[in-house]
Amino acid sequence: MKALAVIGVCAGFLVAACSSLPTSGPTASDVKHQETRDSEVRFDLVDIDDNVVAALLAAPHESFQARFKKYGKPPQPRIGVGDAIVVSIWEAAGGGLFGPSATEHVSAGSRNVTIPEQLVGQDGGISIPFAGRVPAAGRLPVEVQREIERRLQEKAIEPQVILTVTRSVTNSVTVAGEVVQGARVPLSLKGDRLLDLIAATGGAKSPVYETFVRLSRDGITATIPMESLVANPAENIYAYPGDVLTLVRLPQSFTVFGATGLNTQVNFTAERMTLVEALAKSGGLQDLRSDPAGVFLFRFEPPPIVKTLGRPQLGTGPEGSSPMVYRLDLSDAKSYFLAQRFPIHDKDIIYVANADFNELQKFFSLLNTLTGPVITGIVVKNAVP
Repeated sequence: MKALAVIGVCAGFLVAACSSLPTSGPTASDVKHQETRDSEVRFDLVDIDDNVVAALLAAPHESFQARFKKYGKPPQPRIGVGDAIVVSIWEAAGGGLFGPSATEHVSAGSRNVTIPEQLVGQDGGISIPFAGRVPAAGRLPVEVQREIERRLQEKAIEPQVILTVTRSVTNSVTVAGEVVQGARVPLSLKGDRLLDLIAATGGAKSPVYETFVRLSRDGITATIPMESLVANPAENIYAYPGDVLTLVRLPQSFTVFGATGLNTQVNFTAERMTLVEALAKSGGLQDLRSDPAGVFLFRFEPPPIVKTLGRPQLGTGPEGSSPMVYRLDLSDAKSYFLAQRFPIHDKDIIYVANADFNELQKFFSLLNTLTGPVITGIVVKNAVP
């Protein structure tokens, strides 16, 4: 009787303390009950189905093509302030304005002179002997050539001019970043695309799936994964003078907790990952602990996604985003197809709940730990004559 009384007292104590049993996190029913507390919606619990997956996959992504749609192939580059220019002038016969001696007029054949390289000044002009200060900034090279020829027409013998831009500051793109050798790359007359400029600086020095390309143009900045730029030719748009192209390394990762083989942070090994791949990388669900109907993914979703899903705008997250908890029931075989398509985002949190039976098992294990020595002692005592 004493043994039963002791066991009863211990059991009563354990029942009272049952909520304090060690656990890796809430059960599936706990997550549901914690969605709302004190009449306040703390997060939105969404069951993953075909409509949810379709809405997430159809969500618009940052795109160079869409953001810079109004820019086509850049026009022919014009001369700008700071550009370096070399001018060569030909005369139809010797003895002309640029001839080296007064007797050369008797010699047959054309003569030429090359004016040393000079920079386009702040006033936008260049200096040409006997032609004065010639406006160049904002004009095409051929337009400046004709202007010089016009000014020399009455002074030289049938002058012909060739103007060459040897270094262009205004018609170039700046390529920078921690994973690329920074440089100012001049644009060619045919037009250069973004990947051409990246290749001209030696390419990215980090894995493609960890590299992001940031383009700044006319006060607009957009960032896309390098993998998208490589895989989708439409994203490889033409570069424009003055563009700033920055390559940064941003490793993507997600975190896994609960009844899985690993509780850890996992880095992406590709630009895109799915929920089934994420679970596999974390060691899958533990047979003796996990609740297959309690697979949860925690994420802040921006207002457009929340609206597309038809869910309430909580707006309690960063930049007005809403805390969303997606639930997947892997006890339903169809859920594996959903998990194969459900996209994982950077900084997602995946949690696999313990099964309710596992909590009960913990209770009886603890009960046995406390009552076992008591029962053994009583049995030994009664066995002693």
